[in-house]
Amino acid sequence: MSMELRRTTTKKDFDMIKSLYIEAFPKCERAPFFFIKQRAKGLRGECWNIEENGHFIGMAYVIGNSKLAYLFYFAISKEMRGKGYGSRALSLIMDKYKNKKLFLALEDWKEDCDNKLQRIKRHEFYENCGLIDLPYKLREVNMVYSVMGTKREVGTDNFRQLADDYLGRVICKFIKMRLIEINEIQS
Repeated sequence: MSMELRRTTTKKDFDMIKSLYIEAFPKCERAPFFFIKQRAKGLRGECWNIEENGHFIGMAYVIGNSKLAYLFYFAISKEMRGKGYGSRALSLIMDKYKNKKLFLALEDWKEDCDNKLQRIKRHEFYENCGLIDLPYKLREVNMVYSVMGTKREVGTDNFRQLADDYLGRVICKFIKMRLIEINEIQS
């Protein structure tokens, strides 16, 4: 067997995903897990176990539509990091969504912050995997991220529709997820 993406479906799967999710992402960047799980079960999001030879390696959570695939969360288990699993897993994800504009958000590596080196390494990782910097910022609730993807054009209106469909008509009125063109921010 080799590395594979397997749809997260069982309680055991979701428990492993939740544990990694809490470990890998700061609280300020995490959506409530029950919401992620609910959206995955309702087919508004796709939650994937990343496995090799039946062993849990990591997780990916993607929201998408016919044009876009937003890699909302991606993490490799702590004990597997730094061993090449991340780039192999990202390659699988990129292949799965090759007919869509795949993109992700990450903390800005140019900002002065306590974890600047970590942010730079994360950006370099995605560049080495073939992603490019996109001319957008992504606002999710109170956070603003840089954006990288497989294709330059994502489209702010396309993303707004994706986010609104994912969140639902009521929730999207309270939680803002918006893609902003960088030239709009600077003017």
